[in-house]
Amino acid sequence: MEVTLMDLWLPVLVATICVFFASSIIWMLLPYHKKDIQFLTNESELTSKVSEMNIPAGLYMFPNCQTSEEMRSDEYKERFEKGPWGTITVMGAKPNFGLNLLKTFIAYLVITIFVAYITAASTQAGADYLAVFQVAGAAGILGHCMGGLAGDFFLGKPTRFIFTGFVDGVIFAMITAGVIASMWPGAGDGIPGAPLIVQ
Repeated sequence: MEVTLMDLWLPVLVATICVFFASSIIWMLLPYHKKDIQFLTNESELTSKVSEMNIPAGLYMFPNCQTSEEMRSDEYKERFEKGPWGTITVMGAKPNFGLNLLKTFIAYLVITIFVAYITAASTQAGADYLAVFQVAGAAGILGHCMGGLAGDFFLGKPTRFIFTGFVDGVIFAMITAGVIASMWPGAGDGIPGAPLIVQ
């Protein structure tokens, strides 16, 4: 018997809530993220300079240029060789933590919906726990770990930050897979199931 996405609305909601709270616990209580984001000893000097420049909200990379012609110029090549090199995100307004948490929850919800969709499209009702867990876990790792990885590399995020984020993603994927597999339709009802639907 095929499983539809609507059959999985409760596992999706439960998994999303579990991942959201796991994320909060990881960042607030566990120690391995403490060194991910560094603090400047001269932070006031930087913030004063940023305020003076009145930089619009956005993501900036430096050194940077506007056109391919400028990129080929000697002036830009000199700046690029000399450095420094980096990126800076200017928020433009005081962070709204409540809104940011809501956006985070929605992001986890969207990932979980796609995990459920992929699992439902490839796994029958009544399939055993491990068969469901394997599909949902692989889809969860794609969603939680791989989505921003290329961008992280390109923008030069620190290796440690990328690695700890990947660890978080694996944890979130395993939580998602565990919830979906444990609440899979027909599990334990004696319905014969196979992990893949054969057309």
